[in-house]
Amino acid sequence: MIRLLFQNVTGDAFMTIDIRPMREADVNECGRICYEAFYKIATSHGFHPDFPNVEYAVQLQSMLCANPYAFSVVAESNGRVIGSNHLWEADEIRAVGPITVDTASQAKGAGRMLMESVIARGGGGRGIRLVQDAFNATSMALYASLGFDAKEPLVLMEGPISGDVTTKVEVRLCSEEDYPRCADLCRSVYGFDRTNEMRNMRPWLPSFVGLRGGKLVAYASAPHVWVMNHAVAETDEDMTSLLSGVGRFSRDQPLSFLLPIRQSSLFRWCLKHGMRVVKPLTLMSMGDYIEPRGSWMPSVGY
Repeated sequence: MIRLLFQNVTGDAFMTIDIRPMREADVNECGRICYEAFYKIATSHGFHPDFPNVEYAVQLQSMLCANPYAFSVVAESNGRVIGSNHLWEADEIRAVGPITVDTASQAKGAGRMLMESVIARGGGGRGIRLVQDAFNATSMALYASLGFDAKEPLVLMEGPISGDVTTKVEVRLCSEEDYPRCADLCRSVYGFDRTNEMRNMRPWLPSFVGLRGGKLVAYASAPHVWVMNHAVAETDEDMTSLLSGVGRFSRDQPLSFLLPIRQSSLFRWCLKHGMRVVKPLTLMSMGDYIEPRGSWMPSVGY
């Protein structure tokens, strides 16, 4: 168990902060804090909050707390939970988040302590990654000061695929038997695979694969839920064919994913076919980082 102690003096107030493992009894309070923290920062910059309501944030905290692949901690002051953080440990590259601190307790050291606890946990691995809102200057500065490097500018894209599109690959739902080929493709693009993350996703969200002449050339793990989705393809054409096919599966359900905007042709294709930019984000990394080769999209973790 990681347990840290921090004492912070603000005027005459004396605050003691402990970091401890998250318990099931913490979930409701962590969900409330998560919702309010994201709501405050997003709306103060003119963006819609990531969580539509408190219940949604509570469900996410509950899922993470129960997930054997997630290391979850809370910050506690005088017996009261004031924040939480998570480290996704399903695959060899670790992923951070969401990290949130109660709006009344921010800028007092809890956020830094929560980050230091997951860095200490994951620092012996190959690398740690996160995605942060680019308009949140406070979090960007915190992560940079802790050793994370900015690697990629991203935008959140949302909406249905519209207009005339050509699908040059066969698109279908991903099955357990596809995972080895997904892993091979992911390693060829990213330099590592994310098989355990995909297995962990399957009961909750549908994944899709694209095949050309029987060869698996593209996949997306959760193309309707950007927080969980990552995607890789051999080429931009394979990626657009995959997205077009998923769009036909989706009927009225919009697609939602993070897009590296340096992939200019893919970015323009998404805009041309009816998708819109929701907000800017930044992919940040600590440790091993290989520049992706091919067409790719990160999840909110990596």
